[in-house]
Amino acid sequence: MITTRRVSANGLSFTVDEAGDGDTVALCLHGFPEARQAWSEQLPAFADLGWRAAAPDLRGYGDSDRPKGRGAYAIDRLLDDVEALFDALGARRRILLGHDWGGIIAWQTAIRRPGLLDGLVVLNAPHPSAYRREYDRGLTQKLRSWYVLFFQLPLLPELGFSAGEGRAVERAFTATSKNFPPERLAIYRANACKPGAATAMINYYRANALELAFGPLPTTKIKTPTLLLWGENDPYLDLALTEGNEAFVDDFTLQRLPGVSHWVQEDASPEANRLIAEWAKAKGLA
Repeated sequence: MITTRRVSANGLSFTVDEAGDGDTVALCLHGFPEARQAWSEQLPAFADLGWRAAAPDLRGYGDSDRPKGRGAYAIDRLLDDVEALFDALGARRRILLGHDWGGIIAWQTAIRRPGLLDGLVVLNAPHPSAYRREYDRGLTQKLRSWYVLFFQLPLLPELGFSAGEGRAVERAFTATSKNFPPERLAIYRANACKPGAATAMINYYRANALELAFGPLPTTKIKTPTLLLWGENDPYLDLALTEGNEAFVDDFTLQRLPGVSHWVQEDASPEANRLIAEWAKAKGLA
């Protein structure tokens, strides 16, 4: 059973969906332009593992607080949210799961807050060193990342998002996957049309694009046991990003999912749940 409540953390109020109990907390971070409902099929399965599974609307999204200003979405602020949410949820063991932008936050948490996490699961988001390698290698990943440059423009991206009651948001999902429930698409569309929401969501890119694309790369390997799940039919992220991650993570497991799009939870929910459960049990996390 999934319940919803407000959680105060890092000076903000987050709306959080939860399932299960206990002090092994699995914090699930959604991507762009999603919301906490992206994890609806995972939370009960994670509760069955003995975890207290929690999926917040990230800052700026859905029903969580929406601070103003680009700087409010800088990566260190997002990492502070993660640490504060774990504390607010009473975590003794901390398992962090992230998809897309949630995956970027998850990688950066493991890199910049060593020792915080007991387990890391990332769905279709690259380690920053793998991304830089492929971005610099040629045109393939540059062309796939064109939208990041578009999001640097003022106002135009927001206008596109809110036009037609959020139809562009719906197309972002349905253009690459036919497995989104209509009620979930309706939530995502409505969220994008809330006052200030489109700007907040796009500010993740505006606040962090330069640092993540050109800033210093990590110099030490991640010690946290890490599982990377990757839908192979991702139009935004090249499959080559899954290669060579053993150089960046001491304990690394890769599971590639043929025929699955960027939207792993919708396209392959049972398979993703099974793979996460098997990995967690093998690592003594469940």
